[in-house]
Amino acid sequence: MTDRHGIEAQGLVRVFKKGPRAVDGIDLRVEPGEIYGFLGPNGAGKSTTVLMLVTLLPPTEGSARVAGYDVVSEGPHVRASIGAALQEAALDPLLTGREHLRLQTTMHGMSAADRKQRSGELLERVGLTQAADRKVRTYSGGMKRRLDLALALVHSPSILFLDEPTTGLDIQSRLALWAEVERLARDEGVTVFLTTQYLEEADALADRVGIIDHGKIVAEGSPADLKAQVGRPTVEVVPADREERDRAAAILARFGEPCGSAAEGVAVRLRSGEADLAEIVRALDAENLKVEHLQLHQPSLDDVFLAKTGRSLEGAGDEEEVTPAAELALDRA
Repeated sequence: MTDRHGIEAQGLVRVFKKGPRAVDGIDLRVEPGEIYGFLGPNGAGKSTTVLMLVTLLPPTEGSARVAGYDVVSEGPHVRASIGAALQEAALDPLLTGREHLRLQTTMHGMSAADRKQRSGELLERVGLTQAADRKVRTYSGGMKRRLDLALALVHSPSILFLDEPTTGLDIQSRLALWAEVERLARDEGVTVFLTTQYLEEADALADRVGIIDHGKIVAEGSPADLKAQVGRPTVEVVPADREERDRAAAILARFGEPCGSAAEGVAVRLRSGEADLAEIVRALDAENLKVEHLQLHQPSLDDVFLAKTGRSLEGAGDEEEVTPAAELALDRA
């Protein structure tokens, strides 16, 4: 049985009645106290996976246990054990931050004294003490996300689900939320399941990363281990004349294996590492090929994604993004 602080899924599938095979047989295990980064482009199946794990969508096939409970047959126990801050925060613009917390703590059956103490504690933790008595309609996007996180933590859950929590936030708000997530895992032993499409977010926070594409997990491991699989740096060249792209590719092919790049450029994974860079510049010059952009890339999580799928993660997403609300609507169609 899954540990009370862990998550486990086997052969998890979700097919919508009038939609895609959003999740296509994934297996995963998240250890207690771990920050697990679930990384992928829009439409990859991240949010659908979260909706199943938090019991808002039933799996079509397979099974999952969260905090030791089956997500289908023991849903109430799962929900009592977890906190969730999904993409679309369920906040009332006419209520203040403090009133939201008062309502949430009341729903969890806390006494008046405990409600007041817990609300004050969480408002301070997420940096909203001074804004606590302002209506949420006056909050910035970052303030709303921090309030949503506070609401998810009211009952001190052992497992926290964060579905793209920093999308659209400025860098200051993003760093503040990262710091709180790290503190929760480090100081309180909270298990965190974090979906994101930001490479730096997964790299900075996650103990382990699962990369999902078209409903399947294509790579899994620590950020360092995944990047080590790629191993060698890549060089990308964008010719000044886009018609010269094939000629640039032929020149670069002397130095390594072709790999994914931006549409207007070409790239290779170097056989001999950075030492080849000077030779590449000389070869391009000898062929009189003018270059608009030349860049050396050290291995990154995006390189892992390229190696596994043949396309870039950042800005990827051929499919239209399906939000949690849209997924639920598809399910009912």
